Amino acid sequence: MASTGSIKLYTNRNCPWAHRVHIALAELALPFEEEVIDYSKPRTPEYLEINPSGKVPSMIYNGHVILESAIMAQFLADSVASTHLTPRTGDAQGAIVRERISFFVETYFSQANVYYYRAIEAKTDQDAKDLGKRYFDAVVKDVEPLLRTANPFFDGSDKLTMAEVLTASFIVRIFTLPFTEDAPLPKSMIAGLAENAPKFHAWAQAIMNHPSVNSIYNRDACAGEMRDRRAKARASVLK
Repeated sequence: MASTGSIKLYTNRNCPWAHRVHIALAELALPFEEEVIDYSKPRTPEYLEINPSGKVPSMIYNGHVILESAIMAQFLADSVASTHLTPRTGDAQGAIVRERISFFVETYFSQANVYYYRAIEAKTDQDAKDLGKRYFDAVVKDVEPLLRTANPFFDGSDKLTMAEVLTASFIVRIFTLPFTEDAPLPKSMIAGLAENAPKFHAWAQAIMNHPSVNSIYNRDACAGEMRDRRAKARASVLK
């Protein structure tokens, strides 16, 4: 049974970190109040009291402020009596599954996703293409072996797990933004993955077709924001 805690999420739907929390809330069927933080405007003093960095997401749960998207997602999963996202602690098998999820997420972000923003902010299109290829290589070498039992989701689950909650917002962007006008991400990130990392590719397709992942995702809005980010990064190089 879901928690009845009062939840307010400060978010921006174009932000992949905030998107993580939306996915967790959808999977847990938790009601929440949403306040959108507009990146184009200075943060209000009220919001800076909640999160002094001014970043999103931030969450207030029964008056308690929680920061950092991964912490929020796990907190929400822990706040309900039972969930498919992560097994409960207290038995060895559950601890092993939690460890494997944590190792997968750490590997994905430290070895592969590290090139996501680097490719967007690359000095030239060729630099972006080269960084995209480094993402591709890391997926093939480091991530693909960890998905050998995915069917369709991590460790053979037929429902999303915390492994997907914490990675899906980036996966959906990496597989769709290269196909937008004046694409802010290079196709080299994903070209050939179906042949060279078939488990990863199939897992990613299942993620992108899942309602809790794509329900708030606006590809064109995200692409526009990432193009602006690329333009600012390249303009700073020319100064």
